[in-house]
Amino acid sequence: MNPKILVFVAVIALAAALSGILLSNSSQNVSTSEKNITQETSTRQQIQPITIELNDISILDISKRSAVIETSFKISNSNPNSIIIQVMDYQLFETGFSNEKQISGGQIGSRPEGMVEFGSNYYTLLGNSSIILKDKIELKNTGNTPELWIALENNTTKWRVTGDVFYNLSSMTSGQENEVHFEFVK
Repeated sequence: MNPKILVFVAVIALAAALSGILLSNSSQNVSTSEKNITQETSTRQQIQPITIELNDISILDISKRSAVIETSFKISNSNPNSIIIQVMDYQLFETGFSNEKQISGGQIGSRPEGMVEFGSNYYTLLGNSSIILKDKIELKNTGNTPELWIALENNTTKWRVTGDVFYNLSSMTSGQENEVHFEFVK
C-alpha cells in the first residue's frame, strides 16, 4: 500500500477526532454558561430591596454657638443572603425654617474607589437582620437664622430627611450595585 495514502487517511482521521472533541466541548460549555446565566438572573430577580426607617433625630447638645444633632436609621435586610451597605448619603431639612433649604447632611460609610481598599468603611448586613446606623452633625450658629435656632432650643423642630443607600451582594465584586432612595418626615 502507498505510504502517502496511509498518512493522508491518518491525518483525516485525526482531524475528524479533534473536530468531534472540540464540537462536543463547545456545546457543553455553552449549555453550562446558559445554566449559569439563568441561575444568576433568577438570583437577581429574587433579591428583595432593603428597607430603611428613620429611627430617631435628637438634639444632643445646644448652645448659643452650636448644636449637635444625632440622626439614626434602621436598615433591614429581608433576604436570606448577606448584603454590603457601602454608603448612605442623606440631607437634613428643618421644615419649620425652610422645606427647600438643606441645613445639613452626612454620609455613613464609603464607596470603594479603584482597587479594593483595605479598611474600607462599609457595613455587612446578614440575611434577615437589621442594623442601626448613626451619624452626628454639628451646626454652627451664624446668627442669620434666628427662627431655626429658636426651634432647636425649644425642641419644636420639624424634620425632613432624604437620601440614598448604595448596597450590593455579600461581596464587593459579586452582583450589581443597588440603590434605594428614601424620604422621611418627623
